Amino acid sequence: MNKINSIRKDWSLIETLIAEDRKILDIGCGDGGLMEQLENNRNAITHGIELNRDLAANAIARGFNVVHGNAELDLSQYSNNSFDYVILSQTLQAMMKPKDILSELLRIGSKAIVSFPNFGHWKIRLQLLISGKMPVTESLPYTWYDTPNIHFFTIKDFLNLCNEMNIVIEKSIGLTSKGKQFDISESVTGVNFFTHEAIFLLSYKNYEPIKIKSSKKVFAKNSVIAVSYTHLTLPTKA
Repeated sequence: MNKINSIRKDWSLIETLIAEDRKILDIGCGDGGLMEQLENNRNAITHGIELNRDLAANAIARGFNVVHGNAELDLSQYSNNSFDYVILSQTLQAMMKPKDILSELLRIGSKAIVSFPNFGHWKIRLQLLISGKMPVTESLPYTWYDTPNIHFFTIKDFLNLCNEMNIVIEKSIGLTSKGKQFDISESVTGVNFFTHEAIFLLSYKNYEPIKIKSSKKVFAKNSVIAVSYTHLTLPTKA
């Protein structure tokens, strides 16, 4: 699966995770390709942030609501729950602090959609084993000295991080190197070995407040309350 087909498949699967008429932020939106797709197919209200000045300018010229900025610095400007979905497609591995970024995604959005190449895929393992050099594959096409990817991780690594951060995985989709789609599950044997790319729909669990009745309130509701008082006789004028 070449890079262009991989991106198109990625976008197609992201679209299936999004309900209609929702407000969306696409981080690393490029020239607005995914934003356009979601506006056309999901009637979405889209916003984007893009690090590359030229791509951001192209997106703005095409009429999209995009700002030029660095997500690792500028997401703090968005208020809590500003969006229904925040999308980070094929970019988490290029972030300086992936854990902080995940936290920010779920602060400003009710749900986050994250996709990334799986460094545990068998082709990567085999290349590293045989050549002893950093692998170059369809999803990781850069050599070690010019790659934008600075944090290589596997599906198991990502699952562990979500567990550590108490993030709920609502849906997880895996793709093989030939584009075959399947649901990811920790219980599936070899999922970390055969998954070429992964897409996750994430959220934080909403806890219901615990209501505790105090003994005073229960007593007052179910009992007769007697009030005693002292009658005072005040002196009267003669």
